Amino acid sequence: MNTIQVSVNGKEVTIPQGATVYNACEEAGEYIPHFCYHDRLSIAGNCRMCLVEVTKSPKPVASCAMPAMPGMQIFTDTQVVKKAREGVMEFMLANHPLDCPICDQGGECDLQDQSEVYGQNYSRYRHPKRGVEDKDFGPLVKTTMTRCIHCTRCVRFSEEVAGVESLGTTGRGNNMEIGTYVNIKFDSELSGNIVDLCPVGALTSKPYAFRARPWELQHTESIDVLDAVGSNIRIDHRGVHVMRILPRLNEDVNEEWLADKSRFSYDGINLQRLDTPLVRDGDQFVPIDWRTALERVKAELTRVQPNEVKAIAGDLADAESMVALKDLLNSLGVEDLTTDGPSLSSDLRSWYLSNSGIAGLEEADAVLLVGTNPRMEAPLVASRLRKSVSLGLQKVGLVGPACDLAFKHKHLGESTSVLKQIASGNHAFSKTLQKAERPAIIVGMGAVEEPGLLSFVHGLTETFPNLNNSETGWRGVNVLHTAAGRVAAQDIGFTSGNAEPAASGPKFVYLLNADNQEGISAQLSSISTKPFIVYQGHHGDVGASMADIILPGLCYVEKSATYVNTEGRPQRTTRVNIGSPGQAREDLSIVRALAEVMGKPLAYSSVDECRSRLADIAPHFASLNNLENSSYTPTPPNTVSLSDTTLQRFLDNYYHTNPISRNSPLMAQCSNELPVSRNSYL
Repeated sequence: MNTIQVSVNGKEVTIPQGATVYNACEEAGEYIPHFCYHDRLSIAGNCRMCLVEVTKSPKPVASCAMPAMPGMQIFTDTQVVKKAREGVMEFMLANHPLDCPICDQGGECDLQDQSEVYGQNYSRYRHPKRGVEDKDFGPLVKTTMTRCIHCTRCVRFSEEVAGVESLGTTGRGNNMEIGTYVNIKFDSELSGNIVDLCPVGALTSKPYAFRARPWELQHTESIDVLDAVGSNIRIDHRGVHVMRILPRLNEDVNEEWLADKSRFSYDGINLQRLDTPLVRDGDQFVPIDWRTALERVKAELTRVQPNEVKAIAGDLADAESMVALKDLLNSLGVEDLTTDGPSLSSDLRSWYLSNSGIAGLEEADAVLLVGTNPRMEAPLVASRLRKSVSLGLQKVGLVGPACDLAFKHKHLGESTSVLKQIASGNHAFSKTLQKAERPAIIVGMGAVEEPGLLSFVHGLTETFPNLNNSETGWRGVNVLHTAAGRVAAQDIGFTSGNAEPAASGPKFVYLLNADNQEGISAQLSSISTKPFIVYQGHHGDVGASMADIILPGLCYVEKSATYVNTEGRPQRTTRVNIGSPGQAREDLSIVRALAEVMGKPLAYSSVDECRSRLADIAPHFASLNNLENSSYTPTPPNTVSLSDTTLQRFLDNYYHTNPISRNSPLMAQCSNELPVSRNSYL
């Protein structure tokens, strides 16, 4: 990479050729005030707040839009610069309403902060202030467009990151407005990010409106578990209530974005909560104490044979509770363990991971999507693909149900026969994969259960050697999960393995946060008589409605627990100090208590000892936030038969995928009002 040297306030800095004056100032450690500039968006140069003085320039220049030249001398703190910025600020505030006492952006407002430095304590503006009609962006984003300073961050984010060209500008000068052109909602699964981007109070969170001030809130850094991306988040709470959820910066996972379901479904945390042990009495549930509940579970569990017991772990099950339940049931001779999602082999870790990594998908120059709609299943993975496609660095083909991915792609068909054509070289996309230096295949949950499909895809590494290139270290075969607990279940071995269940089916079923109606029904479809069902979870959802005994647990904001995202990165949630609902307990504590009652105490008595047990099973659990390479063995070519079947969609509703989002009134409203994000299939 070619570099140049420039001087910033007399300090020599070296920057890449093509960098801007703003980048040079950043490299020198000089802060430049700005409103329109954002390092993940294209340069607009609208606000002019980033003015600096450059030698041989007759007037101050906008540093964000000015390329740095070799030997350039830049000054950021001269009187000329200060006066220019004060002039810009005066124009900025000329039409801006004095809404600070009632504005939700108060205390976190860039305009408020900069006006303290460059603003005056008086105004020379004597004309009526401009008024702009508020727009209806939908149930998530509140608009007060009179405050808008036309930085166009929201417009650029909509087009460049979200891939939804709904927002734009109309009019010029004093009549310029930002809106949706026609009366439609801003329909994007990433819409909440424009609230973070807005430097003033024009766009704020509608659910958070007038509920709290930022200085009243306590902050807890944690991990999102409502999809398998594992986005880094900050949970803000006041008292016992979660007030909002914001993204945290993590370049390898979610960058600085957050999907709407993860950001806004917190209102479902406290609704339909299970807060006391319950036992079924006919069509109703009756409260009981913990001792009675555990004794009842023991009685039913000891009444059946080990091969008549089945355990099912759900989407939100954490690693600690799964390994504890596995150890307990294994000690009783029970081997029939599974999840309520698609079944995968646990023999090789690389066979069920996104081996390219989430950030690594940006490096792929050709991507084949198989049975997946990443816009619904993992919006932040879709945004990575969209970024490369928009730069012309990536070609994308889709095999599966046609859908609106919000980026350019070619729909190749819905049948698995297309894969066989690609493998044989008789398809146009075969040449694309053959020419690609870093090709990638992403297999979704809508395809992994097709017999032989995943093995067939791994076998394509023989046809397209660059899919698994040992010289470059590139691994292009990926499984895109949709559930936060699924990869950890595979790592732990929470799978049936060599289990031989009773011919009549299980008579005792333990549901650990299992709430997938289709997944549970598929596991129990062969049973003629209803088994005794124990449900351990935190919401009165699908699993609880089927149960005979309910053991109330805690959700992800109320406990410290380990999850592994789709790329195999172990991360840990942090307990938010909001208390526990009623008699609900941590999942690990419930399983440990049951083990004591059963007379089969676990070998560990604390969460730290349990995590040591996890590390013994899979060493990567001891290395939080890191990715570890796993061995990869491709399928021998021509050994896998793949029948011609039509791939089916996996998710029908982005907003209703887990107990928390299904119990969120806001997510229900989004599902009704935002059709494209609810179902982007065509």
